[in-house]
Amino acid sequence: MALLLHLTGIDEAGWAKGFREAMPGYRVVTRSEEFDPTEIEYIFVWKPAPDAFEGLDNLKAVLSLGAGVDALLEHPALPEIPVIRFVDDELTHCMSDYVVSQVTMHQRLFTRYAAHQKARVWSQLYPPASHEIAVGIMGMGVLGTDAAQKLRAIGFAVNGWSRSAKSIDGVEGFAGDARFDDFLAATDILVCLLPLTEETRGILNMKNFKALRRGRLVGGPVLINAARGGHQKEADIVAALNDGTLGAASLDVFEVEPLPRTSPLWEIETCFITPHIAAISNEQSGVRYFSQIIADHRAGKPLRNIVDRGRGY
Repeated sequence: MALLLHLTGIDEAGWAKGFREAMPGYRVVTRSEEFDPTEIEYIFVWKPAPDAFEGLDNLKAVLSLGAGVDALLEHPALPEIPVIRFVDDELTHCMSDYVVSQVTMHQRLFTRYAAHQKARVWSQLYPPASHEIAVGIMGMGVLGTDAAQKLRAIGFAVNGWSRSAKSIDGVEGFAGDARFDDFLAATDILVCLLPLTEETRGILNMKNFKALRRGRLVGGPVLINAARGGHQKEADIVAALNDGTLGAASLDVFEVEPLPRTSPLWEIETCFITPHIAAISNEQSGVRYFSQIIADHRAGKPLRNIVDRGRGY
């Protein structure tokens, strides 16, 4: 019995070395090695090829390197077995670092001061205090909850919107379609940490930008997206930044990646672009997490963090 690594665009050798050290006595193979497909019990994947699951008749679980599984669930040959998502303290910490840094940058009006510095303009715009600004987080799973708690700790009012009701100390909760407009109307800085599903695709659009609260931030409300490019309609973001519907945006993900050089987003002074680096899966923590998943399962314990295919996450 064995674990197969199928990581497109990632150094499989480094991960294989880590898994072999973590699971002595259990075979770990990569695609470049000879192996019997029927001996594979688990496959660890990132962007699996169309034939990734061929011949793996004894597969017990698919282990996903990415925290998001939307692309994996669209694989035409994905077998009807449990898919395990990556839940990692280090990844969560990094995502909250990104969210907090972008929220405070916008709250302190650094987006405006950067432009003023470039133009050598001395203009004393006074930022609102953190407690005057409401950050609305879409997606109150592990990542959203951690970010909400850290923003609360430094004084921000925090709203949370999710598919089902969540109770998080100090966070104003909104759930479902019925409360979505209320959530937007109470939000100055909108943060997207949603899983990408058919229901959430394109949710960052002009209609919803116009529903955000105005008057608290110089220039208007702000968008931060560190989830998936499929959540956003980039033409709407461009239009909203240009006409003042949005005061600024921080984008870590895009409809097409890498972001094409021809995208107008590059040229917008109040749009802050990072190349999908908000939270990266860490090799050491990934090996530790998934090797424990395998050890527990082989010992008869139930798998955890199984993706709900009906919900898409």
